[in-house]
Amino acid sequence: MEVFNEQVVKRAKKPKNLIIKIIAVMLLILVPVLCIMLAYVITSYLIYVGFFIFLIGIYIVWYVFTSQKVEYEYSVVGDELEISKIISLRKRKRMCKVKIREIEKLEKGEKSIDGMRFSKSFIAAADIDRDEDNYYAVFNDPAYGKCLLIFTPNEQILQGMKGSLNKNIMLKIFYNKNV
Repeated sequence: MEVFNEQVVKRAKKPKNLIIKIIAVMLLILVPVLCIMLAYVITSYLIYVGFFIFLIGIYIVWYVFTSQKVEYEYSVVGDELEISKIISLRKRKRMCKVKIREIEKLEKGEKSIDGMRFSKSFIAAADIDRDEDNYYAVFNDPAYGKCLLIFTPNEQILQGMKGSLNKNIMLKIFYNKNV
């Protein structure tokens, strides 16, 4: 029987997201107002230009606001872990696909990977700053070389990975034994 587990993790909202939204709204207001003010100096047609820029700006601001909603989907099928990035439920992009038995290191906490160098990092964690919830997986990818995956799996995803993991990793994660 083949294992199938799935989890959706929402990315935490950061102050950077709020700043992007504030700047978008400020530009929505300032650019049309500037066009209307210039209409008195240059030509009256700039009033119409300002109005159309405002209408187009409403759509752009809506797009920016909804693009800030990001989710990650983890799915374990058989011996493969696939991670996809879902942006505002309108765009799905596969970030990485890993054979679970090719994972060299899987540990909780950033201390386990300090001093290591990676050619590619895949960050699919709910909140990258909450180190106690994140798992760090090191694996070799044929296209990139040594890669790092940072993700926040629940117990169901970990149980789905359990059968395909390296024996030493499995003992360390599930039974707290160092081999």
